[in-house]
Amino acid sequence: MARVASPRFVVMLSVYVDKFDADDPLAGLVIGDLAESETPPDWVDVEVKAAALNHHDLWSLQGVGLPADRLPMVLGCDAAGLDADGNEVLVHAVISDPAWLGDETLDPKRSLLSERWPGTLAERVRVPKRNVVAKPTGLSLDEAACLPTAWLTAYRMLFVQSGLRPGDSVLVQGAGGGVATAVIALARAAGIRVFATSRDEAKRQRAEELGAHEALETGTRLPQRVDAVVETVGAATWSHSIKSLRPGGTLVIAGATSGFTPEVGELNRIFFLQLRIQGSTMGTRDELRQLAEFMALTGVRPLIDRTVTFDQARDGFAALQGGEVFGKVVLTP
Repeated sequence: MARVASPRFVVMLSVYVDKFDADDPLAGLVIGDLAESETPPDWVDVEVKAAALNHHDLWSLQGVGLPADRLPMVLGCDAAGLDADGNEVLVHAVISDPAWLGDETLDPKRSLLSERWPGTLAERVRVPKRNVVAKPTGLSLDEAACLPTAWLTAYRMLFVQSGLRPGDSVLVQGAGGGVATAVIALARAAGIRVFATSRDEAKRQRAEELGAHEALETGTRLPQRVDAVVETVGAATWSHSIKSLRPGGTLVIAGATSGFTPEVGELNRIFFLQLRIQGSTMGTRDELRQLAEFMALTGVRPLIDRTVTFDQARDGFAALQGGEVFGKVVLTP
């Protein structure tokens, strides 16, 4: 429970960043008590019961998208917990301008939790009331905590941006990451043929166990050209992704963990084969609701690599940084 420090400020156990280090991100990671910052009065409290890590948290530790004048900053975008009435809820991490109407991901003033406002790796998080989504009864709190970033990103890439239909085919680059594992599971449940790649043989095997029809070593020529590619790796797999598409196919990109500038841009293939390159970022509140209901109805569940307490957060971050995870790392207070 939160510990009261004074009538005005409440001190909570938090996982936060207090300095940046591009070479050693974990050098600025702190696990300890931190006073709540002031937030708008129309926001609501959610008692955090489970939270999940994302690469966004590692980037924050390096100072990417987070100015130094906002430190210390509580990390974390994903959470599930209890609202003031004791209802089990999900937290939608995209904070749009109060005046913005429509798709929150298109708001030029949008931010994510842990960028402008404190994140979810604390005993309690405050968010706009509209950012609280009911959790389906079929999902545990640990499972639900995996959804708001990686799984929502995967859902939007697959069902909103790619144009895929049941019976189509998709290539998922970098099987093992949170978004990639989510795409594999969601696509298989939707009747889409799934190819996945990884440099790691054990991850290829686990990708097939998760639902991939075939998992291949990174860069291997596919048995067929696919209707769409889901790309989160970036520079290292860009050329292979383009070469794997059928004429008129779509590459959906939502990240570039290996870098932003590929050695070969494949521009000739893109225009000659009339390929479509579609960017994708997070997802809307409505899409988070749809994702949660889809999972409740189909029985698809997030793959959790490990669950650790806040006190063990450094171990979870180290595993994520070292690429030692397959699925999500969940933290519990």
